[in-house]
Amino acid sequence: MTFAVVVFPGSNCDHEAQYMAETVLGQQVRMVWHKETSLSDVDVVILPGGFSHGDYLRTGAIARFSPIMGAVKAFAERGGPVIGICNGFQILQESGLLPGAMLRNRDLRFHCEYISVRVDQTDTPFTRLCTPGQVLRVPISHGEGNFFAETAVVDQLEKDRRVIFRYTNVHGEAVDASNPNGSVANIAGVCNEQRNVVGLMPHPERACERRLGSDDGLILFRSAMDALATRGALQAV
Repeated sequence: MTFAVVVFPGSNCDHEAQYMAETVLGQQVRMVWHKETSLSDVDVVILPGGFSHGDYLRTGAIARFSPIMGAVKAFAERGGPVIGICNGFQILQESGLLPGAMLRNRDLRFHCEYISVRVDQTDTPFTRLCTPGQVLRVPISHGEGNFFAETAVVDQLEKDRRVIFRYTNVHGEAVDASNPNGSVANIAGVCNEQRNVVGLMPHPERACERRLGSDDGLILFRSAMDALATRGALQAV
């Protein structure tokens, strides 16, 4: 299986994603420069965290115009699993692949810490091995992670079960004290209508080994591997 890690000028979590997929999971990794135009022969696409193009204008606002994003959109439209992490989530929003926008953290401070996030939906390629309500310990690292969308949009996301991750306490309770950035409804991650594109602000690729504080994030990428293996088996039948 081959993971594509898309690299933009200013990406700083690309090698963490590479390490997670290549060293920890033992999979092939293709590092894709943002000026490339093809994603041939890849199975999963990761848009990593960082500060693409220095976050000028808005987070992800310039990266959305990178040539590779046309291939990312086409890959997603074919049903390919795409995950945007932190800045990658912001790029997916700017590209129209995911809803909402990211505002400055409500306390106007950069947060870099471990938090708890609850898995609310398990019918995406990245959560299929999770159990509903499972609480993961993963880090965040952002100054603009305050998820915002108009009330009607949030209501529709809730109705369609497209809120995939939510900030909670260790008991899985979505209380305000567990919300690190002020995100509406404690939203930490969402998916698209087809459920194959997922974006989240926490960094699961940084939680891939217990010696680093947690390996809870691995289940997202193992889920994607399982989803593709299952799809391949069904196609063979």
